[in-house]
Amino acid sequence: MPIRSTGSGKVPGDPVHHPLFARCYARLSVTAETHGGLAALRGRLLAGLSGRVIEIGAGNGLNFAHYPRTVSEVVAIEPERLLRRLAAEAALRAEVPVDVAPGAAEALPVKSEAFDAAVLSLVLCSVRDLPRALAEVRRVLRPGGEVRFLEHGTGGGAVMAFTQRALDRTVWPLLSGGCHLSRDPVGALRDAGFELGPYRRLLVPERGPALPSSYCRLGTAWRPVGDGTPLRGGPAPPLTGSSGAAPA
Repeated sequence: MPIRSTGSGKVPGDPVHHPLFARCYARLSVTAETHGGLAALRGRLLAGLSGRVIEIGAGNGLNFAHYPRTVSEVVAIEPERLLRRLAAEAALRAEVPVDVAPGAAEALPVKSEAFDAAVLSLVLCSVRDLPRALAEVRRVLRPGGEVRFLEHGTGGGAVMAFTQRALDRTVWPLLSGGCHLSRDPVGALRDAGFELGPYRRLLVPERGPALPSSYCRLGTAWRPVGDGTPLRGGPAPPLTGSSGAAPA
């Protein structure tokens, strides 16, 4: 089991090191919780979860306050040192047990088939090897285990998609900690062998100008059971609310 990390001291071999971006993200993400409506989306993302949960790319731990008490434990993986320290502080305020540990999405430091659910929240845009990261998610989930995702990706028509691709090829990943605007998180989950449940496309924030990173998907997927039989039904993030989202 991962050891709770305080984030203090140097962790050898940190897989991600973006100190300037981490400081900016830590400040901007708190503002986005209220002004961008992300706090409400986090609540919808995590509603109904239970058992052991692994959260991959936990950032500064803003999801922790939204886990329902039916969750017995959260193992939160965060590779960036500053964000991991902030996540460890947030874990102390959570109403469910949260262990924060270093690690990369492409090589999760946990046992196979150890979790009932995995949470992917604004992380697939920045992992270096997306297929490998999702293969790791599949490995650590029990058969029939659930994935909850809130991820941004390409959207907004031809002009916006062109803008996203152009930014990805130039300055955006350098300025935003390796983030890519034009990835397709839903397609990547499907290609990794997950069965998709209901999901929605969201414009975040719902009011104001559309930014290149504002086209999000909120939904659920499952790891098929061991014999390849697809899993049908099960809980999903609530798709009602004030987001004004249209079906994807």
